[in-house]
Amino acid sequence: MARPVRFNIKEKDTSNWGINMVEAPEGFTGEGFFTTSLDRVVGLARSKSLWPLPFATSCCGIEFMATMGSHYDLARFGSERVGFSPRQCDLLMVMGTIAKKMGPVVKQVYLQMAEPRWVMAVGACASSGGIFDTYSVLQGIDQVVPVDVYVPGCPPRPEAILDGFMKIQDLVHHESLRRRNSAKYTALLESYGIQ
Repeated sequence: MARPVRFNIKEKDTSNWGINMVEAPEGFTGEGFFTTSLDRVVGLARSKSLWPLPFATSCCGIEFMATMGSHYDLARFGSERVGFSPRQCDLLMVMGTIAKKMGPVVKQVYLQMAEPRWVMAVGACASSGGIFDTYSVLQGIDQVVPVDVYVPGCPPRPEAILDGFMKIQDLVHHESLRRRNSAKYTALLESYGIQ
């Protein structure tokens, strides 16, 4: 004898679940087809699958841990996998005070990262040295590696870190595939002693 079905007999209303869909890149739509440029598709894919490498040395690292926690949940933004191997990551997030002795280490980690790579300076210390205007503290990591986004604060709130991450995503989404081969970008890397 068959058991009567008591569950899942009504269709679920999914209209108010609050799921946001990613907007399609610019292109042409027709009956049964959609065309766009390769730059737009690759930019969309890259921006929603960044692999950050946290380089945390002090209190900004604690705020980053809060950002990764369940309340703020950085994974919602397409960054589920936080890596600790520079060869597998493409976003360097430097958080905290960087001593001048650590400068070459930050540069070495940057050089070991996968290309294309982006850098985010989180907090006052990574951006400008913060309150530590001394001989031993690097006055901003932009002295050793090029920085794409600065996140202000001492330490910045998790909302500020999320905002900085979304700025990186926007930059990645709209970046041309040819930017890395441009003379301007090559000159920028050469100014940092990077070939």
